[in-house]
Amino acid sequence: MPLPGWLEPLPDAEQMRAADAWAIADQGVPSLELMERAGEGLARVVAEQAPDGPVAVVCGRGNNGGDGLVAARVLRAEGREVRVLCLERPEDFRGDARTNLERLPGPAPEGFRPAALEGAAAIVDAMLGTGSSGAPREPVAGAIEAINAAQGAVVAADVPTGVDASTGEVPGAAVRARATAAFHAAKLGLYVAPGKRHAGEVRIVPIGIPPGAPGEVPAGRIRSAVLGEIPRRHSASTKFSEGSVLVAGGSSGLTGAPCLAAEAAARAGAGYVTAAVPASLHLVFELRLLEAMTRPLPDADGALSAAGRDGLLEAAGRADALVLGCGAGRAEETAELVRAVATGAPLPLLLDADGLNAHAGRLDALAARTQPTVLTPHAGELARLLGLDSAEVERARLHHARAAARTSRAVVVLKGDDTLVAAPDGTVGVGGQGSPGLATAGTGDVLSGVIGALLAKGLDPFTAACAGVRLHAGAGHRAAAARGADGLIARDVIDALPRERAEAS
Repeated sequence: MPLPGWLEPLPDAEQMRAADAWAIADQGVPSLELMERAGEGLARVVAEQAPDGPVAVVCGRGNNGGDGLVAARVLRAEGREVRVLCLERPEDFRGDARTNLERLPGPAPEGFRPAALEGAAAIVDAMLGTGSSGAPREPVAGAIEAINAAQGAVVAADVPTGVDASTGEVPGAAVRARATAAFHAAKLGLYVAPGKRHAGEVRIVPIGIPPGAPGEVPAGRIRSAVLGEIPRRHSASTKFSEGSVLVAGGSSGLTGAPCLAAEAAARAGAGYVTAAVPASLHLVFELRLLEAMTRPLPDADGALSAAGRDGLLEAAGRADALVLGCGAGRAEETAELVRAVATGAPLPLLLDADGLNAHAGRLDALAARTQPTVLTPHAGELARLLGLDSAEVERARLHHARAAARTSRAVVVLKGDDTLVAAPDGTVGVGGQGSPGLATAGTGDVLSGVIGALLAKGLDPFTAACAGVRLHAGAGHRAAAARGADGLIARDVIDALPRERAEAS
């Protein structure tokens, strides 16, 4: 299926190669012209990052190196001192890269030496392009180390060397760029961690590929336009027509989590919110949640017990969406309740926190659900769901988010500064709007409540998750602008939700 208009397409390496080939073979755009425009755009980005001073261009022998050679020529024509450093012998260059090597005026290229980077105001990484994968080998690996140790502003041509353009994985050494000049379109790996942390500022450089390249791109960056998909209140609205959310969770020491989720659901536009909580802690929730209803359920030692199953399912039958697991705790009896309700609840479900932990190693059980399901793990929670180590998830975030979505037949929201929203069919929305202010306890519960409200309003699970991620991140930025990122708390994000939605949609 085509991407919705509120996703900015992020092609992978294969899709980008196909677009290049189509432009050349079917549209008659000369490959040298594509390279010329790429190099000109690269030179502009270099000039922006370092307006003055010498430039070192480190080139491989492929098309990425050819782009760097064009940039060197353009910068020399503008009067800049440019040193061209080649990782391969000039006589080994082929095709368009060889043509641009022969067009280069001024001093001849040199072999790469780390000392040649000294004094450079800017360093251009034009070693390996989007087609490379795996850990770089010598001499590239040594050049990466030298570039990262140098003082100049590093600008990558299309993708930092060592970053997988399709996945964001970094299997070995990788260039850390201040900016990346992305040719035609930003590649998916530039916005997925850990690759995102190597790309710096991503600048898109048009290179003359006409619109309409064939093939579907299954991933995109979430635009603010997704907030326009959220239904708005009107004169005939009632608290019931605006969506009823049931939040189930809470335990001794963890009463804040369901409160934050419930309050966030209300601020995100839900008309009616109920918190199903342990009976022994009921008074805490009654005092805290002024705008939400509460429903006490049987508990054991301050955590929901299996005896509450029927009551919770009965309450779910009157709601439009269920947010399950926030602060529920890890008691085995609570986990049994969570699993039984997740399987039997006949409404859209969002599982977070201990709702996810209850399904550790049992992810495939969720595939039996017939209603929409959204999972909102961080890397550690996703690792437990998949039976992996969290470091392994962090190394290949896109792969594991897609794998979890496919196994569970659910939309998986893998939280982080690159939050990924993966659908079972492989479609991915990339948040890319992470705010440092969100690095505080409770903001994940806020996100759960927001997405729960959007599910209750009838949005499909992928749209609800993408809109929730965008709204949550925008509110985080808004709250940080008002209060400062370092002192932000989850309640500040909740308070910013209405204004963010009103002004962004």
